[in-house]
Amino acid sequence: METNRYTVTEETLRRFDKPGPRYTSYPTAVEFHAGVDEAAYRDRLAKADACGPDAPLSFYTHLPFCEHRCLFCGCHVVITRNLDIGAKYLDYLKREIDLVASLLSKRRTVAQLQWGGGTPTYFTPDQLGDLLGHFKKYFTFESDAEIAVEVDPRVTTTEHLDCLVELGFNRLSMGVQDLTPEVQEAITRNQTVEQTRAMIEYARKVGFTEGINFDLIYGLPRQQLETFDKNLGQVIELRPDRVAVYSFAYVPWIKGHQKKLDKEELPSPDLKFKLYLMAMERFLEAGYEPIGMDHFALPEDELAQAARNRRLYRNFMGYTVKPASDMIALGVSGIGDVQRGYFQNEKKLSAYYAAIDDGRLPVSKGYLLDEDDRIRRYVITQLMCNFHVRKAKVAELFGIAFDDYFAVSLERLQEPIEAGFVEVTGDAVTVTDAGRLFVRNVCMAFDRYLEAKQRDKPIFSRTV
Repeated sequence: METNRYTVTEETLRRFDKPGPRYTSYPTAVEFHAGVDEAAYRDRLAKADACGPDAPLSFYTHLPFCEHRCLFCGCHVVITRNLDIGAKYLDYLKREIDLVASLLSKRRTVAQLQWGGGTPTYFTPDQLGDLLGHFKKYFTFESDAEIAVEVDPRVTTTEHLDCLVELGFNRLSMGVQDLTPEVQEAITRNQTVEQTRAMIEYARKVGFTEGINFDLIYGLPRQQLETFDKNLGQVIELRPDRVAVYSFAYVPWIKGHQKKLDKEELPSPDLKFKLYLMAMERFLEAGYEPIGMDHFALPEDELAQAARNRRLYRNFMGYTVKPASDMIALGVSGIGDVQRGYFQNEKKLSAYYAAIDDGRLPVSKGYLLDEDDRIRRYVITQLMCNFHVRKAKVAELFGIAFDDYFAVSLERLQEPIEAGFVEVTGDAVTVTDAGRLFVRNVCMAFDRYLEAKQRDKPIFSRTV
């Protein structure tokens, strides 16, 4: 398996393609527990508020509703065509905004907002306008804030896009997955090239000034090199500003609906790897620059500029150049990152509603980071975002001797070092071009929790 950058043998692929975290957080969500409750969240929100008005916030709002379930989906969604159920949810979501805002009286400036799903455009333009209007009663956007929304071209109308731009949304993220009809049939998501093209052309016309993102997935049922190559050509022709190329997380033990997929139709590990290499080469040839482990951006995009300068950051919303010290999640199942603590909302609508009816923040579980967690989170984040961590910077921030503190981790890195995936010098740990796809494996060497996990049942998706 060759590209113009490196060669990976099938034996190497088998050795490193194993279950591992995606590291959207460290510690990962499997460490969250019910001992971190509403009281803990209120305490951390108070600490966040004490940071004062000059510290902007990030917000993620989960709008989980979809009319139809896609079999590949790993998100927390609610499938219903009953619009009254969705309307009730918006009422409770506004009440949660009220609760959170009451605890942030001194801190009301926002640098980043994302509406994710589900399908936010499941709701009508009037409902979306009412929701953001309620949010704006309390919070003010910075002049250069990123205000992003995920859309599904199958249910999003031109009226939706007109409304979103008028409300101030400036980045559009569009699920594409794969434009091949046979693949779409397998995952029950039929989205034509024409629909996708019409949506991106209209979005550009009305003015999503921060840019337009596409999400693709490799490793889906029925994907083949020839058809995936055609799919990539169609996407490149549409020229999105950013493209995420995610590895399909096949986790039927977590997402039961994935059991409906025909496992025999999934690409082999060898083919799946070749699909990713093909995507990487096609986007690089088309002038995109690699961002993190699975994103690509046009050279003028701010993510590409940040990646070149090794100042990329990552939170639960993805790669960003607008990091806020605190990210607050709203809505069912949302996960926030506030003052060295992770807080996840209730996953069931009934429990979410009950908490808000009781005047409680709807937290179900979370995790409070200790000093070791903070040190390891910094290292893992730097590797995941910038493929490089300076030992002296870690020593400066945390007062440790890197090689001594991470002696066990450095020993665990021997295998990826021998494979050519990472280089360790006296000054830094650097992931090589060859190791970018295997950066999760590199980060696993710094994860103190992995070995303690029970191995009698799967927990994570495979790293490749």
